Amino acid sequence: MNTLTLGYSPCPNDTFIFYALTHGRIPADFTVREILEDVETLNARAIAGRQASTGNPAAGEMLDLTKISFHAAAYLLDDYCLLRSGGALGRGCGPLVVSRDYSDIEDIRGRRIAIPGRYTTAQLLLMLYGRGFEDVAVMQFDRIMPAVASGEADAGLIIHEGRFTYRNYGLKKLLDLGEWWEKETGSPIPLGCILAKRSLGRETILAVEDAIRRSIAYARNNRAECTGYIKAHAQEMEDSVIDGHIGLYVNSFSDDFGEEGVRAIENLFSLASGAGVIPAKRPPLFL
Repeated sequence: MNTLTLGYSPCPNDTFIFYALTHGRIPADFTVREILEDVETLNARAIAGRQASTGNPAAGEMLDLTKISFHAAAYLLDDYCLLRSGGALGRGCGPLVVSRDYSDIEDIRGRRIAIPGRYTTAQLLLMLYGRGFEDVAVMQFDRIMPAVASGEADAGLIIHEGRFTYRNYGLKKLLDLGEWWEKETGSPIPLGCILAKRSLGRETILAVEDAIRRSIAYARNNRAECTGYIKAHAQEMEDSVIDGHIGLYVNSFSDDFGEEGVRAIENLFSLASGAGVIPAKRPPLFL
């Protein structure tokens, strides 16, 4: 049986989605070897793997399947295609800009902003929002709120569970980039997706998509069974935070992007390439 490498984040939405697939709870014609890393680590790993495939010996292995930010995905489409299942796309779930000392987004133009990675979709959205936010400090997402609370950064761009817990750090919301995106475009916000190596071939890729859908269904029907695995990897251990995270980020778009989701993704890439933020030319997103 073929074994595929699968990278995803330790966040509750991903561990919820992939629990059944990685624990042999659903039948599949392949097995997976899981690699759990922060999403920006997965972004960087995939881009480094892309460089390796073009002759950079210092870069690493390309995973067969990987969770990725849509921002990073734009640089990887020669080697990877998007899967229609397993992704993070929705409404009311975008990244936030928060601060301790400032109360308006205009107050932090030109000031130091902690961001969760240069290739995150959060950073792409901030770049599309406007100029004046170029002074950034890259750090792992769970360090951002403490850094802002301590004054190490003037503001922070927060993702994942942070939207539920930033007030615990004495921080104020300056901007909801998801809300801004929805007002500007009318579309749900594309955050992350699962990529598959194009070289796996159509049959395997479709089988993986189907297996991810069945893994999600299993988790929904066997929620208590998944809890230990989810909690073992979650940054925020409170049940209410974990449940809120899963409820927000695992939705109908996680099963299948559908026509509305694909339009939102195409719109994001079109606006970003038009702004010169990502490459203008790219292969088809899906097989």
